[in-house]
Amino acid sequence: MTTLNTTLSVVFALCAAFGNAVATVLQRKAALTVPRSQGFRAGLMLDLLRRPVWLAGILAVIAAAVCQALALVTGPLTIVQPLFVLELPLTLIVASLLMHRHLAGSGWLAVTVVVAGLGVALAAASPTGNRTHVALDRWIPALAVCAGIVVALALAAFRRPEGRARAACLGAATAISYAVTAALMKTSMHTLDEEGLVGFFSAWQTYGFAATGVCALFLLEHAMQAGPLVASQPALTLGDALVSLALGITLYEEEIRSGWWLLPQLVGVALIATGVFALSRIPLTRSLVAPEEDNRTP
Repeated sequence: MTTLNTTLSVVFALCAAFGNAVATVLQRKAALTVPRSQGFRAGLMLDLLRRPVWLAGILAVIAAAVCQALALVTGPLTIVQPLFVLELPLTLIVASLLMHRHLAGSGWLAVTVVVAGLGVALAAASPTGNRTHVALDRWIPALAVCAGIVVALALAAFRRPEGRARAACLGAATAISYAVTAALMKTSMHTLDEEGLVGFFSAWQTYGFAATGVCALFLLEHAMQAGPLVASQPALTLGDALVSLALGITLYEEEIRSGWWLLPQLVGVALIATGVFALSRIPLTRSLVAPEEDNRTP
């Protein structure tokens, strides 16, 4: 993979993370204006479709998806998806601008910790490889395992009352769905690049990433209503990066450095986790949560 391709994939991934940040803020505002639900409710999407703010969020999602697709076609999954860790810091920065709120010094410190941790982890891992196609016998077990875990997390979520436990389960399920969507999208985009529109619409991965993307969006909307962001966002942010890393290695045979390099990688992950949890607890984050959510029991 050339240096130019790496640079392009990073730039497109950062643009995608920013687009998702804008979408998160807009979708969160819309989700808090519709009737709450105790379980899965198809009518939730119909309620949201009537909210212009939510539709603006969907446009941001589409723009982010285009940037993500361009990032995945030019770089490995193990570089592109971890960069989406920056989505939470960007979300709070966007929220501070749209809501005319001040991001405290502790918030900026947490943002710095996340960025530093991501830089350390990626520099130490130094991901390589950009395989374009994956054999079906690799896809089947990977998709089966991911689907099974998503179903288990969803069932576990709705066995619990609204609160942190439910939000964390749904956030984790959303993260896995996003990671699978990205993995399928990567093959689909390479097919488009090599075979054109006919090959793109003939590939089962195209319909696969569309289906998992809709599933991820559905789970995300319920996660937003289930409990505070302090529970759902860390699971979503860290889960997407870690599952994408696993899929990149197992499906696309991408490689990261091992041996003593694992130590700084773990340090980077620890910094990211610390920063994400800190960001999830600051007042600006809580302002994106309905007032009554702060008083719920886990």
